[in-house]
Amino acid sequence: MEHLRAGWKLANWPLLGADGQPHANLERAEGKTLFETIEQSGLPDEQTYIVWRGSNTFCILNVFPYTNGSVMVLPTTPAKSILDLDAEVYDELWRSVRTAVVAVQGAFAPHGINVGLNEGEAGGGSEPDHLHVHIVPRWNADTNFMTTIAEVRILPMTLADSWHKLRSAWPA
Repeated sequence: MEHLRAGWKLANWPLLGADGQPHANLERAEGKTLFETIEQSGLPDEQTYIVWRGSNTFCILNVFPYTNGSVMVLPTTPAKSILDLDAEVYDELWRSVRTAVVAVQGAFAPHGINVGLNEGEAGGGSEPDHLHVHIVPRWNADTNFMTTIAEVRILPMTLADSWHKLRSAWPA
């Protein structure tokens, strides 16, 4: 049996994103979450893959996506639970999720979309100290054996190209 491997994931991770290209790999600032560190880094949005910034929330491209165009919407100030958000931040978060769905649909024309919030480590949250909502575009027959058998995801577009498409499709 032959094996298809994503060697760049092992050799250079976390310096490379899922497309094998460099991304803004930042060390967590002391006392800050990963997403706070990225959002407050001062680096250009094109380098951090921040697609949009609001008053209390922002949207960032997932650098290890399931599919091209996967984004996350987060409150600027970290919260562990949706119950920790005040009404203003809560409302902006869900309006931003809706806007992100519009942008993903406009940029990628998926057949469907998954919207999910993994709260806490037991809930599947990879960064349990900073609540984030995933928006994942889906296409008919986009699931296959590659991830399960070969630990490989097929991404036909670079993260930078996905970022540009999403940024261009973001509603004014």
